[in-house]
Amino acid sequence: MLRFHCFFLFLCFCVGLQLVCSRHDPYVMRISCGARHDVHTAPTKTLWYKDFAYTGGIPFNGTSPSFIAPKLTTLRYFPLSEGPENCYNIKRVPHGHYSVRIFFGMVVEPSFDNEPLFDVSVEGTLVYTLPSGWSNHDDEQVFVETLIFLDDGTASLCFHSTGHGDPAILAIEILQVDDRAYYFGPDFGKGTIIRTVKRLSCGAQESMFDVDYSGDHWGGDRFWSSIKTFGQNSDRRISTKNSTKSTSKAPNFYPGSIYQTALLSTDNEPELTYTVDVDPNKKYSVWLHFAEIDPSVTSAGQRVMDISINGDTVFPDVDIVKMAGGVNSALVLNTTVPISGRTLTITLQPKNGTHAIISAIEIFEVIITESKTLLDEVRGLQSLKNALGLPLRLGWNGDPCVPQQHPWSGADCQFDKTSNKWVIDGIAGFLTKFYHFPKVSGLDNQGLRGFLPNEISRLRHLQSINLSGNSIHGAIPPALGTVTSLETLDLSYNFFNGSIPESLGQLTSLRTLNLNGNSLSGRIPAALGGRLLHRAKFNFTDNAGLCGIPGLPTCGTHLTVGAKIGIGLGACVFVLLIATCITCWWKRRQNILRVQRIAARDAPYAKSRTQFNRDVQMARSYSHEHTRTAAENGPPLLT
Repeated sequence: MLRFHCFFLFLCFCVGLQLVCSRHDPYVMRISCGARHDVHTAPTKTLWYKDFAYTGGIPFNGTSPSFIAPKLTTLRYFPLSEGPENCYNIKRVPHGHYSVRIFFGMVVEPSFDNEPLFDVSVEGTLVYTLPSGWSNHDDEQVFVETLIFLDDGTASLCFHSTGHGDPAILAIEILQVDDRAYYFGPDFGKGTIIRTVKRLSCGAQESMFDVDYSGDHWGGDRFWSSIKTFGQNSDRRISTKNSTKSTSKAPNFYPGSIYQTALLSTDNEPELTYTVDVDPNKKYSVWLHFAEIDPSVTSAGQRVMDISINGDTVFPDVDIVKMAGGVNSALVLNTTVPISGRTLTITLQPKNGTHAIISAIEIFEVIITESKTLLDEVRGLQSLKNALGLPLRLGWNGDPCVPQQHPWSGADCQFDKTSNKWVIDGIAGFLTKFYHFPKVSGLDNQGLRGFLPNEISRLRHLQSINLSGNSIHGAIPPALGTVTSLETLDLSYNFFNGSIPESLGQLTSLRTLNLNGNSLSGRIPAALGGRLLHRAKFNFTDNAGLCGIPGLPTCGTHLTVGAKIGIGLGACVFVLLIATCITCWWKRRQNILRVQRIAARDAPYAKSRTQFNRDVQMARSYSHEHTRTAAENGPPLLT
């Protein structure tokens, strides 16, 4: 039994250890824009990373326009010469729910426009337009804060020029929060962004902001300071029990300090009224924070209020003590309302008791996220950008099609209902007016160099391409013939060479084809030539090597580049074969002649040797005959 208990305790320990190890700290990224080294800000030594390799732009000395911005001394600004769209692209961001804050700064240079006005987008959705006079405020105008779900591993924060100075960014914060933080109803989720419009710490005479800049800014309601306040210097601490119309959980965003003060109406003004300027025809999520810290109220029923927004009662019979579960306990009420006008008015009217009370107010704009461009087509445009070496002034940063107010120069977009994504249907050329300055929105006559990559075939929804009047060289990619939706192709007055790909004949929707003013050669594909009989407008002039249709030289002896290469290779092989045969014959002939010369040179020597051999044989024969004669005649007489 003891052994079983020991094993059980060990198992529980292992499981607990695994759960602890599997938990990850929330993701935090703080960037000091323009900094060359990491920075720590006083008094908590909060770490701000340098922004090397995140974006383009120019680092410069800067200053924060308000005390609620981090005390950093550098910023990064983006001149229009580097393009109308510039982005911070932060990678390896874990999937989750994030608070994204972008602080604006001022360039320390008299020649600069000290208050630039520009647009800000997060993940392709326009979230903020800086208003005139933003640098003179100590409120939400000096920074933009959004709550957004990031689920693709990156965070894209872009700044769009509108012709009023160069965007200047002081700092960026990306803080992971609870997935249910500021849950406001069925529309909450990955399809929405909420942006902070106003925060008020009711009863506070001055704005408050966390010393390490990791919390929320709470603007004081000093504009209503004539009304009685409670708990301004109180040390009282309260619980943060939430009781909301739509149950909310936001522990990272509800600092207990906001419940230590409250605004209380007076006998002369029993109602409390707040009016906030907003943009018309949008939805706003309103969060009301309460805590019964008035010592004169000790039980439920002693204070009951009706709360209305723009005249409509949204929270009737609000009893803080009853709904929060006691005095000195937090109560949070939330509702989302559409606003057609330019003001949002919150009215608290007492029903039981003589006064209304409130601790804090938060107002957020509910923004529907933009659908992004199809990823494969974005990659196709990026390949085209790299191959053509697009100049910085054209931009091409962020998403090509969103925000819709700031598409890429030269990229025409169309929404595809099938994929619920934006697609590229044209690479066009024309000049338009955008805001208060001219913006080049075409790629024709831009002095582009480089070549046309095969990856252009990723843009499968293209209907028109106009790259005329540039210095693009190389061959026309055969992959272009797979873009079957193409109707207009204008590559005139460039330096394209080689032959026209046969695959262009597969473009049955092609109605306009301008290839004039290049260095193309060879026979025009028969399928393109036949299309001329169906009211198609093709222009092949000023290409010295093209042939095959009326108005151009006949092809007869005019061969395509492939045919010329084939003939050349065949001729080379034939010449090589002839040379090999001649070489073999010549070497054989030389061998024969060499043998003949050797034979002619050695003939006298051979003849004399033959005569010598014959003389030796005759001498031997004569000696033999004389020897036999002596034997026959007997021994000679001895002297």
